[in-house]
Amino acid sequence: MLNTTIDRVTKRIAQRSEGTLERYRQKVQAARHSGVSRERLSCGNLAHGFAACAEPQKELLAVNRAANIGLVSAYNDMLSAHQPYFDYPEQIKRVAQQHGASCQFAGAVPAMCDGVTQGRDGMELSLMSREVVAMATAVALSHDMFDGAMMMGICDKIVPGLLMGALSFGHLPTIFVPAGPMSSGIPNAEKAKVRQQYAKGEVSKERMLEVEAASYHSAGTCTFYGTANSNQMLMEIMGLQLPGSSFVSPVSELRPLLTDLATEQLLENIENDRILAEIVGVETIVNGLIGLLSTGGSTNHLIHMVAIAAAAGIQIDWQDIAELSSAVPLLCRIYPNGSADINHFQQAGGMPFLMRELVDNGLLHNDVQTVRGESLDAYRQQPSVGPSDKIVWQPVAAESADKAVLTTVAEAFDSSGGLKLLEGNIGRSVIKLSAVAEQHHRVSAPAKVFESQQALKDAFEQGLLNSDFIAVVRYQGPQANGMPELHQLMTVLGALQDAGHKVALVTDGRMSGASGKVPAAMHMVPEALAGGVIAKIREGDLVTLDAANGQLNIEVTAEQLAERQVKHPDLVSNNTGMGRELFAPMRSLMNGAEQGATIFRW
Repeated sequence: MLNTTIDRVTKRIAQRSEGTLERYRQKVQAARHSGVSRERLSCGNLAHGFAACAEPQKELLAVNRAANIGLVSAYNDMLSAHQPYFDYPEQIKRVAQQHGASCQFAGAVPAMCDGVTQGRDGMELSLMSREVVAMATAVALSHDMFDGAMMMGICDKIVPGLLMGALSFGHLPTIFVPAGPMSSGIPNAEKAKVRQQYAKGEVSKERMLEVEAASYHSAGTCTFYGTANSNQMLMEIMGLQLPGSSFVSPVSELRPLLTDLATEQLLENIENDRILAEIVGVETIVNGLIGLLSTGGSTNHLIHMVAIAAAAGIQIDWQDIAELSSAVPLLCRIYPNGSADINHFQQAGGMPFLMRELVDNGLLHNDVQTVRGESLDAYRQQPSVGPSDKIVWQPVAAESADKAVLTTVAEAFDSSGGLKLLEGNIGRSVIKLSAVAEQHHRVSAPAKVFESQQALKDAFEQGLLNSDFIAVVRYQGPQANGMPELHQLMTVLGALQDAGHKVALVTDGRMSGASGKVPAAMHMVPEALAGGVIAKIREGDLVTLDAANGQLNIEVTAEQLAERQVKHPDLVSNNTGMGRELFAPMRSLMNGAEQGATIFRW
């Protein structure tokens, strides 16, 4: 039996979304076709479409005999996670050809690395790059040459952008193809310790670089459980990529076999008309949210999932997520919610173990469409390499191989998913508690107000923060500067917390997907630039963050707040340098974080 809270929230979302979902389905139906699609193209259209192909492929495309796959890839060789995609197009084309089908590289989408841009001006393009990826995906598929689409992307804004773009072509069968994580490097706890030592000036830059390079050391996804690996978990639990495929190493002998199978699966789905729009429904979106909560996933998805759902005509909000969180137990301890990394999770049983536990305990919708069929049953299986280099599917082990990393519902690490909605006289925000010790769930302290991440770091370096306080870092919302991640604050605030001070963060910006042990009320709406009360907070105001009761308040009367005048800082510099001037018009169109911080109005 499905959990009553999950059932109630699912029905509420479905009811709220009736109108928008019907409009989306009508759009999909208008674009839908049976069989190959190219007969709708004129001779000139078609000739342009296959001009560069070899003669055998031209013949297949010209007579409409064969399905044609469109590849959309976020490959570049600066992102370690995406570098393995270099060889994928030729491999996929070869498999398609062996099955009498055609395949063309439809287009590339930009892929930036938040790890490289953290604390830099380029980070202010990060969230908006999701919209660019979505639009680039649409451009790639707009030629109407394709009968199915294959999406290749892993990292932070890229997978949400690919899915948002693909949902505009929801009439196409679509599959996502991962590339896998790098091998484990230096332990995460050691890396975090040295980062704090570096922030306090206790170790050299050379030592810090040595540690970072030992952590991020080869091709593959970074191994902590941030947004990139949360993306991969989402695509699997939503049934959009193959079972057990998310966290298989790029150098594993299983990896290319899974890519071959993904190609074959897509061709089968084209033949059976199993389209994307029929996979991404209300239950699938709810399954994705449950996956985030049960694994302690990235807070970035409190924004991305709202935007993804909207692209499919589905309306969700933070209240939905908060209610689901109360019913979904935490089953994983992966850094920053523990010391293990994603490879340890995979070795403990990975996604098949997690999904089996959730389904068997009524915590996941099982009867949903996936790329593999009409339920999640296939996702309880673990792939491995069998005789003649064929994939063998076996039920996942009954017991976790490491109960400190992956556990059962009966022995959950926490009774809730740890994501909470905070409300009060400052506005609405969210907090991730899965990595925050219980003694830090409530902090009441004077405000110290900053209007940039750098200003707080400067105050720390000057020794001005050696006390209990709540840091208010504002003008970091979508309209102000594109809502960059403020990941570097965690090192500073973590060092102060370790020194015995009671500290917390309140911000209209984002934290990294690796946000950790310091309580952080983030994604504040309304943001400061949009008239939010956060702009009225003054130095020394008493602020109380009470996560247990879902409250965040400034101890100032409504009358006093009404009398306070706001003078916004000069934000002109946000429009200059590192390409930010090109994105200024987008910032002005972005809605609030709870609406997905998107420029799109579906």
